[in-house]
Amino acid sequence: MSASFSVCSAFGVSAAIASLNGRLAFGEAPKAGLSLVPVADETTGLPLLRLPEGFRYQSFGWTSDKMGDGATTPSDHDGMGVVAVDSDVLTLVRNHEVSSDGPAFSRRSAPAYDTNAQGGCTTLLFDSKLGAFTDSWVSFSGTSRNCAGGITPWGTWLTCEETVLGPGDIDRYKKDVVRGFKKEHGWIFEVSPDGSSQPVPLKSMGRFVHEAVCIDHKSGIVYETEDRGTSGFYRFIPNKPGVLADGGSLEVAEVVGQRDLRGGVSAGATFDVRWHKIADPERAHSKAAGEPDELGVFKQAEAVRATTFSRLEGCWFGNDSVYFDATSGGKAEAGQIWKYDPVSEKLSLLFESPAKHVLNMPDNLCVSPQGGLVLCEDNNYGVTEFPQRMFSLSQAGKLQLLAENNVVLNGEKNGFKGDYRNREWAGACFSPDGKWLFANIQTPGITFAITGPWGSVM
Repeated sequence: MSASFSVCSAFGVSAAIASLNGRLAFGEAPKAGLSLVPVADETTGLPLLRLPEGFRYQSFGWTSDKMGDGATTPSDHDGMGVVAVDSDVLTLVRNHEVSSDGPAFSRRSAPAYDTNAQGGCTTLLFDSKLGAFTDSWVSFSGTSRNCAGGITPWGTWLTCEETVLGPGDIDRYKKDVVRGFKKEHGWIFEVSPDGSSQPVPLKSMGRFVHEAVCIDHKSGIVYETEDRGTSGFYRFIPNKPGVLADGGSLEVAEVVGQRDLRGGVSAGATFDVRWHKIADPERAHSKAAGEPDELGVFKQAEAVRATTFSRLEGCWFGNDSVYFDATSGGKAEAGQIWKYDPVSEKLSLLFESPAKHVLNMPDNLCVSPQGGLVLCEDNNYGVTEFPQRMFSLSQAGKLQLLAENNVVLNGEKNGFKGDYRNREWAGACFSPDGKWLFANIQTPGITFAITGPWGSVM
């Protein structure tokens, strides 16, 4: 199989990407001979990352840093994207996957969605000519577990809640804490980077455990992933392309002849896809009141013969195709990378990790202007043996180690102490010229801008 990639650019400019020639290798180990070395952060001087020779980076927007609007940078940095470009200045929007209740952080010109929810989004400015971040501010607040999301072709950000909790619900991920939310959660919101957007949930896009979204630039259809052990792959067909608030229909994928794709799949396997409408996209739970199970949408999907995946997370549009990963999919439960062609309505397996030491549970991903994918690990292995890593998946289908989390702190920055090398990468995205890769370490909460000879690693 041959393919080519292009960047899904939210500012309406598509960066050309070289062809992906030849079949993507199945379970191929990272390329031998590439070594990573500790590299000092140009902001703090600390060796926070291990990178290939010739790469450099700077950190910005640590948790508790003061932002340009006077607010304190929230924690739990997650999904992120470049949503606009003005000359040399790039605008990024970053999610904060905070699940606790409590006073929402304030923003410049619009209210919080839920005054007692502590998730949301911040906006960052990066001057690509100077090679430096220049400003940041709160752009959205009052949401919960803002995990990933996606950029739009018209210069906004879609932020997704990875929860369906509401007032008085029990958070089983947080030791059965009863949440004090004022409103229901589990929605997608559209975020203006300047912070002016009103907090209106896009309810027809579904209420479930959301992860990421991407938009087909030709049709305006939005593709959505669901981060659960039993996940569906969804699409939202808007009544008016580009105007998501006008509503539309939520559908789920049936991979023909494959009710369950959580196990091992052969290299290069390709399947036909059919789509089925979800009758009640706002249903959070499948059981009676008082028995929350997060399965209101998924059980409807099962009833129409939708295919089950294992923890669908990262999702990106490029070269007229949708790329997404199943974080714990595959025979080794170490991850699968999928490609969906919306024209032919076919789904293909690009890569399945044969073992966790090769690639362990890819989460956020992006398509690179250098010709392949960047994969962010989020796994459950220990600090010493397996620090969290980023990989590139090249044009030739080679999986190659790109970066390692090397964050060990002893109070040098904002008082953080401890070994954070086992904390996840998130939010990978490129500048449109392909020079800078932006990415987050979720905890203690750091954003990085990385640059170097990309041709040597992609």
